[in-house]
Amino acid sequence: MDWSHYRFVSIWDLDAPPGAVYGLLEQVEQYPRWWPQIREVTPVDDTSGTTRIRSLLPYDLVITVRERCHDPLAGILEVAITGDLEGWARWTVTAHGTGSRATYEQEVEVRKRLMRLLALPGRPVFRANHALMMRAGRRGFAARLEAV
Repeated sequence: MDWSHYRFVSIWDLDAPPGAVYGLLEQVEQYPRWWPQIREVTPVDDTSGTTRIRSLLPYDLVITVRERCHDPLAGILEVAITGDLEGWARWTVTAHGTGSRATYEQEVEVRKRLMRLLALPGRPVFRANHALMMRAGRRGFAARLEAV
C-alpha cells in the first residue's frame, strides 16, 4: 500500500436547490470567505489558480488547480491538482429531497516532503485533519448559502 495515497469522499446535504449550490461552488475565488481552512486562492488564468490550505496541523499545503470539467447541467466541477498534492478533486451536485447533495471526491498523492516522511504514523492524523476541514467547510458553506 502506498501510504502517501489518499481517496476521500464527503457528502454535504444542503437545504438549497442544486443550481444555487453549484453556483456558489463554482466561485472558487470566494472559498476563503466561507471555508476557514482555504486561506488563499490566487487565480492564474480563467481555468486555473493557486490555493493555500491550512487546517489544524502546523503546515500549509500549496496546490495549483486546473479545471478539467465544468458542467452545470450535470452538476460537475472537476479539477486536476498539482503541487504539495497531485491528483484530482470533483464536486457533483444533485437534487436530494427538497434540497441538494454535494458530493466531494478527491484522490491525491502527497508530495509535501514532511507528510511523505510521516506517511505511516501520520496517516490517521492526516485523515482526521481532512475530516475536520470538510466539516468546517460544510458549516461555512451552509451559512453562506443562507446569506445569499
